Amino acid sequence: MKKIFLIALILFSFTQAVIASQISYDKSDFAPVYTVIDDAVYDIRYYSSNNFTGSRINGYKAPVPYMTKEALKALSVAADDLRKQGYRLLIWDTYRPQKAVDNFVAWINDANNPGDKTFYPALKKSDLIKGNYIARKSGHTRGSTIDLTIIKKDGSFVDMGGTFDLFSEISHPDYSKLTKEQKKNRQILHDAMIKAGFKGITSEWWHYTLKNEPFPDTYFNFDVEK
Repeated sequence: MKKIFLIALILFSFTQAVIASQISYDKSDFAPVYTVIDDAVYDIRYYSSNNFTGSRINGYKAPVPYMTKEALKALSVAADDLRKQGYRLLIWDTYRPQKAVDNFVAWINDANNPGDKTFYPALKKSDLIKGNYIARKSGHTRGSTIDLTIIKKDGSFVDMGGTFDLFSEISHPDYSKLTKEQKKNRQILHDAMIKAGFKGITSEWWHYTLKNEPFPDTYFNFDVEK
């Protein structure tokens, strides 16, 4: 009886793993950010070489920020809130294809390609997965996660105390050596996103995921294109 139970448990666990790793190419529930938010600024880093790998990432065929329609609706609430305070959004990344995440992992495993060390100045490439800076599965691939900051309405810089994709404790939202202004600026973004229904993480001040994301178990793999 115990043997039958054990086999059943193994099969159940395997089935759950398959479900949790479901891949989809259906983009019918996605939309570009600019169809809802017309004043955001875009710097889609993985469409360019200005990222830690030093190269454009697989799956990024256009600098177009896609999100699930549900996440985009929530993001518009945050954008409205920030707009009233004199800010607008600057977006670095939204939906990320699974092939892009695979590209990250392949780069880490390529001993002959250091990429751009300015993004991980005090770490080895192997530390990026060990330290959970890069994951083999990303919330971005589920379509309801965004990497962003705020800028002033005139487009001028807002000091957050560190840049996007800097793999360092400086990027932790509660980094202790921030100035009062930097802390305040991070808090402004944080408060707007939380009120709109997003949640942050402890390692990246720019990273937010919709709490009630519509596809918590699905990883998408369609290309980012126009």
